Order: sequence, then C-alpha cells, then structure tokens
Amino acid sequence: MSDKPYFHEPNHTIHLRVWALGQMVWGAFLGGLFLAVIAAVLIGIWIVGQLLPEQSKQAPSPYSAIVIESPERSA
Repeated sequence: MSDKPYFHEPNHTIHLRVWALGQMVWGAFLGGLFLAVIAAVLIGIWIVGQLLPEQSKQAPSPYSAIVIESPERSA
C-alpha cells in the first residue's frame, strides 16, 4: 500500500473517487449479503424437504385433474 492516505487528500477529484469506490464496495457487499440470505433460505427449504417422509414425495401429480385427455379411438 501507499504511505499517502488518499481518503484525506485535499484534491477533491481523488477524494470523490475514493468516496465513489467506497460506495461501490458497500453496494457489492450488500448485494452479496442479500444473495447469501436467499441462498440460505433455499438451502433451508431443501433440507426441510429432505427430512420429509418418502411417501409425501410420491403423491400423484396435482396437475392430472386439469389435463384433458382425448378419448381413444379403436378401429
């Protein structure tokens, strides 16, 4: 690193750049934190799903009631 503390620089351009970089890093941190929370919720749902009994996973499809099947023709 440099011995010069750029965040206390009297030059306003450098000070603004350091501030903007800090804002971008903070935004990236918050975005990563939000992504980690979503991943943790999804992993928690998956773990709960793995703890369910096997019979609950083998239920018939709920969509079979809305499927319209055409009658078969026998020739």
